[in-house]
Amino acid sequence: MTPTLTAFTGFVAWSLSLLLLMEIIRSKMVFMKEIPANGFRPDNSNLSPFMQRLARAHANCLEGLPIFGGLMLVAVIAGQSQLTDPLAHAFLAARVVQSVIHLSSVSAPAVVLRFTAFLLQIGIAVYWAILLLLANP
Repeated sequence: MTPTLTAFTGFVAWSLSLLLLMEIIRSKMVFMKEIPANGFRPDNSNLSPFMQRLARAHANCLEGLPIFGGLMLVAVIAGQSQLTDPLAHAFLAARVVQSVIHLSSVSAPAVVLRFTAFLLQIGIAVYWAILLLLANP
């Protein structure tokens, strides 16, 4: 598997991991009778701040998947993954770092670091888009 496909798979697996964590915690809450099964809001707004951040971190992954994942898949389908391979793992690392910081803290320094990780992803995506658009068929 190319680094691009590995990063794409890692991105999907990370999104799945966040979802799994959220559902494990929600299931525990239902089994412990802390909240009824039909008492959850999609954004976890009626739950702890951590659960709200977890829902948001998961949503961030889903929102980015069509853009970032789309570029990675275009590269692979077009036989141009050599353009995305060099930064594929850096992209995935920045995504994971963004999510971990999001789950860990909402302090001003943490938000700046989280935004920096997001900007890195955006920068990589713009770079990939330009490379792919300029690639010779």
